[in-house]
Amino acid sequence: MRSVTRRDFHHVILSALGSCTLGSLCSTAYAADDESLTFVHPELRPFAAQLMKLAGAMPELSAQTLAATRQAMGGWAQPPLASPAWAKRLVPGMAGNPPVTVYVINSTPGAKRPAILHTHGGGFVSGSASDMLADLQRLALELNCTIVTVDYRLAPETTYLGSTKDTYAALEWLHNQASSLGVDAARIAVMGESAGGGHAALLALKAREVGKIALVAQILIYPMLDDRTGTVTTPPAPIGTIIWNAQKNRFGWQSFLGQAPGTAQVPVEAVPARCQDLSGLAPAFIGVGSVDLFVNEDIAYAHRLIDAGVPTQLEVVPGAFHGFDGIGATTGVAKDFTAAKIKALRQAFA
Repeated sequence: MRSVTRRDFHHVILSALGSCTLGSLCSTAYAADDESLTFVHPELRPFAAQLMKLAGAMPELSAQTLAATRQAMGGWAQPPLASPAWAKRLVPGMAGNPPVTVYVINSTPGAKRPAILHTHGGGFVSGSASDMLADLQRLALELNCTIVTVDYRLAPETTYLGSTKDTYAALEWLHNQASSLGVDAARIAVMGESAGGGHAALLALKAREVGKIALVAQILIYPMLDDRTGTVTTPPAPIGTIIWNAQKNRFGWQSFLGQAPGTAQVPVEAVPARCQDLSGLAPAFIGVGSVDLFVNEDIAYAHRLIDAGVPTQLEVVPGAFHGFDGIGATTGVAKDFTAAKIKALRQAFA
């Protein structure tokens, strides 16, 4: 097993998790070399141990550490690849909202490629679309598709009322400009990781509500779907003890909602898991690790989609923690997980 490199660390921080600070990589009573790591998948244990060592002396995620956290995260971003080409665009926001920055990857006018509208992770409070460019370029090449990733406004400066308008404005722009972008408007999927997975789920709900864009898939990678996790209910350890825990989840949701999470006053339109009717949504792929804080809410959402008649694939990876497919990308378990995600996209685009 090789040591954790800057690229690995970038993957964990930015491409997969919704974690927000170097110090919040994990918060757990388990020592890095403790036998308690037996709950982690054998291939992933060395990576989990290194993450725990990195986390030890760093500050916890809070309103006081958020600005420094965001600044620190920018230093870990992996530079974009030489190809495929990408371009930064400013697209119209929804009425009464500012323009939205997006990054368009692998767009060729005259082509008719399938497309992904991507929303990045970061616990709703951090992260940037540009941080994900290299990973998304690889995916665009693998699938021969166009990807538009959205730099939505972050919480707490903007609540869900702003960021969800940003993501839908980007989706609508992609659909409206499909011809000029070389995109097949009938083959658009939404995809996101962690908080970005929550945004993707909200986009699927919004697309159903508006009725203009028929999505072919919603690809939800360990999605952040329910504000009641860590407030009303908290899974027992070791679930949610590596990378993203209940305290961070409460902070993320509090920032996103602009009010305390877990109460009866939380607006349904901000939380996918609170939506009562899931019928008629785009086919779903949901992938999560068995020791991820989000495992129970993700399984519950998949069950509800299935009950509502939505074609749904659920992948629960034994012993995998939040963001495992980033830092452990070279492991067989991560490769299998990524292959399942890509297969789901291929099937949707076909």
